[in-house]
Amino acid sequence: MNRVIVYPEPSWKIPREIYGHFSEHLGRCIYEGIWVGEDSPIPNIRGYRKDVVEALRRIRIPVLRWPGGCFADEYHWKDGVGPRENRPRRINTHWGRVIETNHFGTHEFLDLCELLGCEPYVAANVGSGTVQEMGEWIEYMTFGGDSEMAEWRRKNGREKPWRLPYLGIGNETWGCGGNMRPEFYADLYRRYRTYVRDYGEEPIYKIASGANVDDYRWTEVLMREAGHLMDGLSLHYYTVPGTWEEKGAATGFPEEEWFETLKKALFMETLIVRHGTIMDRYDPERRVGLIVDEWGTWYRVEDGTHPAFLYQQNTIRDALVAGIHLNVFNRHAYRVRMANLAQLANVLQALFLTEGEKVVYTPTYHVFDLYAPHQEGEHLPLRYEGDEYRMGKEAIPLVSASASRKKGRIHLTLCNLHHEKQVELTCEFMGTSVAYREGHILTADTLDAHNTFEDPDRVVPRPFDGGVVSKEGVVRTALPPRSVVALNFSSGEKGA
Repeated sequence: MNRVIVYPEPSWKIPREIYGHFSEHLGRCIYEGIWVGEDSPIPNIRGYRKDVVEALRRIRIPVLRWPGGCFADEYHWKDGVGPRENRPRRINTHWGRVIETNHFGTHEFLDLCELLGCEPYVAANVGSGTVQEMGEWIEYMTFGGDSEMAEWRRKNGREKPWRLPYLGIGNETWGCGGNMRPEFYADLYRRYRTYVRDYGEEPIYKIASGANVDDYRWTEVLMREAGHLMDGLSLHYYTVPGTWEEKGAATGFPEEEWFETLKKALFMETLIVRHGTIMDRYDPERRVGLIVDEWGTWYRVEDGTHPAFLYQQNTIRDALVAGIHLNVFNRHAYRVRMANLAQLANVLQALFLTEGEKVVYTPTYHVFDLYAPHQEGEHLPLRYEGDEYRMGKEAIPLVSASASRKKGRIHLTLCNLHHEKQVELTCEFMGTSVAYREGHILTADTLDAHNTFEDPDRVVPRPFDGGVVSKEGVVRTALPPRSVVALNFSSGEKGA
């Protein structure tokens, strides 16, 4: 028997920021994906794609990271302010050596965040920038008094300072951000962090550049040498079928690669536990948040596209990868305070694919829509007991799940990871009665089903008719293969 047991006592609040996103000056993420300019024939709101803005509002995007990524450590913010026609053109040396016009800069990003109602997360240039440059950028954005930087902001059209809740001090400093050793970066972080001034009413949440995947020594050194001076420590992990040199394809993959991809996605939980254990030794009160500010799938680019633009299709497999990650983040929200999917549009595991005026909402976008009710809900602990999903000599859990409660409703998200088998499932809500209200499912008829500009609604959520039967706190249902299911219940109703 396969069952999920949900316990009634909430353990922690699920931060909205776990459902965050990432936008980098890479390929067509910013230009074409988000920004088209005020004079574009593409419908826009002050230069931002109208369709993308409206879709992001729907999923209640909580936080957006910018300008990178690797791009952040070659980005000099003064290039991106003032009249656009006067902004210098630079070479984007990380991503294809194309020309960066700097038409999307500080004002455009922070105004977009206000338009979306989300929090900005800015990554400062440590790799090729200076302490003074970073300090002046913070002053430009957040100081409301009389200073050179504040006056320059006003001259450029913004009287009121912006809020800057989150600041990353460097990015991937172990790699594209400087190829540093942890000891060197720990000292550099301490220096840069000293000059992050709080000009506004709220202190800036300072995030150190953390480990690449399972580099536990990096976490050990950073926490030992600088943990008391940071608010967050980042972690980057991408789900890559095959190897970095020979990545799998986004479509047309075999069953074995489906399994491998989901198995690698589940490794995120191991990383969080092991890095978290190290953090606990230096921070037993868990004051420092683990910030998973780059995660998602990474495949070979689509044929005929620029190899440095990282454009890939997005299938029902990506939807399950997203569901797995969000379930994991919910379960570990006592330490994971923010996560940022890479990336928003046209890059890696994107929410949107665009082509001129056309836009496609990917299966991953729909998962974020289904999971949105978890934001700021009380996490309810649960346990899955049942069959494994086996392929050859390897096995993973058959079901991934998480639950939360908010305003008298319980939101339960379930992923059937199997590529071909339906799962008969019993959900037991201990210590409370529940009444089933509604459910939605995201599934598809093939392993690589995806939405295209010609067929944009092939993989979309539909009402769930999985025979949900609810009686005395026990719910029985059936999950179709390769599916993400979101169920909503009212709780505490006697006799339900």
